[in-house]
Amino acid sequence: MNARLPAAGRIDGHTELIVHLGYPTHSFKAPLIYNPYFAAANINAVVVPMACRGPALPGLLPALFGLDNVRGALITMPLKVSVMALLDTVSPTARVAGACNAVRRDAEGRLVGDMFDGEGFVRGLLRKGLVLAGASALVVGSGGVGSAIAASLAAAAVQRLALFDVNPAAAEGLAARLRTEYPALQVGTGERDPAGHDLVVNATPLGMEPGDPLPVDVQRLDPRTFVGEVVMRQRMTAFLSAAQARGCRVQVGSDMLFEQIPAYLDFFGFPTTTAEHLRELAWLEPQEDKP
Repeated sequence: MNARLPAAGRIDGHTELIVHLGYPTHSFKAPLIYNPYFAAANINAVVVPMACRGPALPGLLPALFGLDNVRGALITMPLKVSVMALLDTVSPTARVAGACNAVRRDAEGRLVGDMFDGEGFVRGLLRKGLVLAGASALVVGSGGVGSAIAASLAAAAVQRLALFDVNPAAAEGLAARLRTEYPALQVGTGERDPAGHDLVVNATPLGMEPGDPLPVDVQRLDPRTFVGEVVMRQRMTAFLSAAQARGCRVQVGSDMLFEQIPAYLDFFGFPTTTAEHLRELAWLEPQEDKP
């Protein structure tokens, strides 16, 4: 795919930058979604990928925010955890997740961090009509994305969260952070039986490769259970297809990506839009993400 400048025609001395930090950059999709939106909305801003390995971050991040035209930073792997130590303040969601994927400078010059992976996932569920207040959810996977989703589900007032990870310490650590931020939340660990839950989430890499095992026993899924996925390599993973065959409503992994960008735009202080409009404008190839 050829690199393209915004359709508005130029980058000039008034252009504001969102730096996209992580490594490697070849998998970055954010510039292919934000930049066509900025061009279409006549917003003089651009997302710029920057290949930053972990050891370079402590010196690079403060220097970048010393530039007056840097509006913010998108943070991706492998920097989401290590960036936390460089920030002045973080949101409760980022504290629970133990990771951050967006940074901005506030009016006092402080670096403020937040985590939007879970926000995007939850926005998608709510727009599909799922009622989360008082609900019961199972989240399989307590890594970065699973922790972010669990944190956002807690913020959305679910009543009960069951957490499972092949590394029990990861699930226990996440449970402890959730109990600190949300004392009324019922949190359990160690079980991944999907029966009896309103929502079941695969927040693991299972499904990235053909032949991967399913994250839960789908025969235990109730047709009324909503099933969500974070794997984006294909729209309908084996897990989602099996859940749909059981009669479950589902959310594909790419919905989390598109639904979080309106929240990012709010965070950075740009005019926002809808996930549908972003999909229409994105420079992604059909096999990458288009519905």
